[in-house]
Amino acid sequence: MTTTLNRTAPAPVAADVPLTVPAPGGHLQIHGLHKSYGALEVLRDVDLEVRPGEVTVILGPSGSGKSTLLRLVNHLERPDRGFVALDGEVIGYAHRRTRRGPVLRELTERDVLRQRTRIGFVFQNFHLFPHLTVLENVVEAPVHAQGRRRDEVEAEARELLARVGLADKVDARPRQLSGGQQQRVAIARALATRPSVLLFDEPTSALDPELVGEVLGVIRALAHGGTTLVIVTHEVGFARDVADTVVFMDAGVVVEQGPAAQVLGAPSHPRTRAFLDKVR
Repeated sequence: MTTTLNRTAPAPVAADVPLTVPAPGGHLQIHGLHKSYGALEVLRDVDLEVRPGEVTVILGPSGSGKSTLLRLVNHLERPDRGFVALDGEVIGYAHRRTRRGPVLRELTERDVLRQRTRIGFVFQNFHLFPHLTVLENVVEAPVHAQGRRRDEVEAEARELLARVGLADKVDARPRQLSGGQQQRVAIARALATRPSVLLFDEPTSALDPELVGEVLGVIRALAHGGTTLVIVTHEVGFARDVADTVVFMDAGVVVEQGPAAQVLGAPSHPRTRAFLDKVR
């Protein structure tokens, strides 16, 4: 069922206030992904399914392939083998019939951009456009990538910024904001395209410790609002609070995955146990 934004007075989002977006959560399927850079094998036969409205948290040591996996989901990187599908549509490719049977051909950049608007991505280091205002950063993709009317997009962008507690910053430039505020703008920007899935790549790793809570509060509100989320993080306590499924990766493979309570409370694999013992 499609949800709508809660039209209340501007206020920071608290952990217990759902932040919803006008799109149903998408069904994400990852099948047999392989990715290498030269002789370095980064991902090996990764399978993962994220059902609509679920929150999946990916844990693992640095270099385990977590960020590469997210970039493949959004087709910012091309897989060597395997595929990603959102609601049954393969990301980055289309089927083509040949004499030897159906094969996948890569889509044009324009078609890939259209698909990416359904998969929001929040990066570690914000990636805001420094020459644009906060409002312009949020409006850019819906207008230029989706062809939506600017007046409609601006109204929705102002509402999103209000919901993440930044109604008074619409005319500010990124350099005038704290790290936590910049990351909240990045979240609003990702939501502005009405994505079916939202990806977070270590969203608090570039923040000072005192700013982590405000960003996690926004993500927690999204989790409570029914958005399909895939979150790469080292925040184990946060994962315990919001995740339906926890995936532990190491050396490019999925070592263990399952319900959050099971993986975090009683992991079955010794490598998972060793990792959690170090980061708790």
